[in-house]
Amino acid sequence: MAPPPIKLDETTLALVRRLFRESIRPYVWRLLAAMFFMVLVAGATAANAWIMQPVLDDVFLKQDQLMLILVPVAILVIAAIKGFSTYGQAVLMNFVGQRIIANIQVQMYAHLIRADLTFFHNTSTGTLVSRFTHDLQLLRAAVANALTGMVKDSLTLVFLVGVMFYQDWGLALITFFIYPMALFPIIRVGRRMRKVSTGMQQAVGRLTSLLDETFQGARHVKAYGMEGYETGRATDIVENVFGLTFKSTKIRNVVHPVMELLGSCGIAFVVFYGGSQVISGSTSPGAFFSFIAALLMAYQPMKSIDNLNATLQEGLAAATRVFTLLDLKPDIQDLPNAKPLEIRGGTVTFEDVHFAYGKESPALHGVSLRVPAGKTAALVGPSGSGKSTILNLIPRFYDVDKGSVRIDGQDIREVTVASLRGAIALVSQEIGLFDDTVRANILYGLPDATEAEVEKAAADAAADGFIRQLPEGYDTMIGEQGVKLSGGQRQRIEIARAMLRNAPILLLDEATSALDTESERQVQSALQRLKEGRTTLVIAHRLSTVQDADIIYVVDAGRVVEEGSHAELLARNGTYARLYALQFDGEAEAENQTLARA
Repeated sequence: MAPPPIKLDETTLALVRRLFRESIRPYVWRLLAAMFFMVLVAGATAANAWIMQPVLDDVFLKQDQLMLILVPVAILVIAAIKGFSTYGQAVLMNFVGQRIIANIQVQMYAHLIRADLTFFHNTSTGTLVSRFTHDLQLLRAAVANALTGMVKDSLTLVFLVGVMFYQDWGLALITFFIYPMALFPIIRVGRRMRKVSTGMQQAVGRLTSLLDETFQGARHVKAYGMEGYETGRATDIVENVFGLTFKSTKIRNVVHPVMELLGSCGIAFVVFYGGSQVISGSTSPGAFFSFIAALLMAYQPMKSIDNLNATLQEGLAAATRVFTLLDLKPDIQDLPNAKPLEIRGGTVTFEDVHFAYGKESPALHGVSLRVPAGKTAALVGPSGSGKSTILNLIPRFYDVDKGSVRIDGQDIREVTVASLRGAIALVSQEIGLFDDTVRANILYGLPDATEAEVEKAAADAAADGFIRQLPEGYDTMIGEQGVKLSGGQRQRIEIARAMLRNAPILLLDEATSALDTESERQVQSALQRLKEGRTTLVIAHRLSTVQDADIIYVVDAGRVVEEGSHAELLARNGTYARLYALQFDGEAEAENQTLARA
């Protein structure tokens, strides 16, 4: 009748110790209070079994008038103690469970949002969302429900066993030879549940990723008529989740037949043996029925511990995955002796920079370039040549493999990341807006800015006019990724953000590549104001937009193959001249076709 042990190997023990040390310890007094209430609940349950003896012997057989009054009063007192104690332990344990999970969610988010870009490129969004939802739900169930249930049910078993030994120790010992056989399937269930839980988490992660990709890309799905294909992919993943969930259900319930059979065998034997003892006069009917009541009451918590053990094992598996994420250390970190970046103009220099995204993905091969303080440099070249990689190395989204990137002579690896990124403003072709108000999105550039500063930045970005025409002006919610705004409006809000940041170094990553002519004209005008007095590095698809750059670097296959002004590069008749001619011819042809259709 002892509670079944949880399988605790060294790894699991280490996990439990860590969970206690990092998450549970701050709430130990609440846990002790909950434990006290659990003891009262267990004692009250055992008292209900014990009270069967005076009910039968004193009230029914001896017809004692005093006991006829005292026993019902005792039943009411026991019920009150059990009811209020159950409420107390439930509230306390639920608070602890919910508080622990909330703390872990905040800790996970704060940790992951500081992870390297490489981590986000290598980990699907669905997997991360699954960790925050599915895994933490399992962990919440383990802490708030399974842990509570196992402690309460284990204490209840101990008290009930005490009643059984008090009433008939010989019969109790015989019973103990039968029930321990139920421990073996319970232990096996716990092991298998942890394995199934891991597979289910992976499947849920794939499903979440699919939903995120297809709902975000619904326009492309419809444009290419791929609804059937995506439905097929979703069906495969959902069927996988269904299979694992059904397997989990079977594993959870496989011990029930064994438990029922063993329980019935034990009860049948006790009725036969105990009944013969009553008939022979060796024990009183009240003592025997008190024993039977304790045995029947003990059967339910023992079955509950079986289910709770499976829940706890799922929670431990989830905790393993959560702590694996929390243990990830970013490669981009401050050196022990890192100092704040000192801007003395903002000259950016690449010195023989080599970089690869992996062993099989070299991107840059000995790149050297210089952007003088306050000047504008443009990076041009075919797609995949390494332009964006060069840009990403400046704010240390990645670290170089060889060589160095310097700002005013300071190696950016030797300065603090916060001071480095604080000196840089980025305007990208990628949508960098969030499902918040216009004001909140602009304040990303400088969270402590005043209302006047926000409006001035918007005005400088040629955005104030259309913002004021929005339904709620600066307080308008713009939707996920700014979906309620046009492309030109989104870009001008991003430029306003960069204006507000007022950083000495400006990175423009094809900021106008997806805009129409009118929107591009408005954005280019705003960008011209933004670039004034700043060291600017521009990536541009349209070469016409970088003709006025102070210096142009032509990048091809991870190398700088040409550098100079627009006129100088055209005169050399090299790579830049060929790219310009191809683009100019293409634009001229497109314009002629438009005129012909007109």
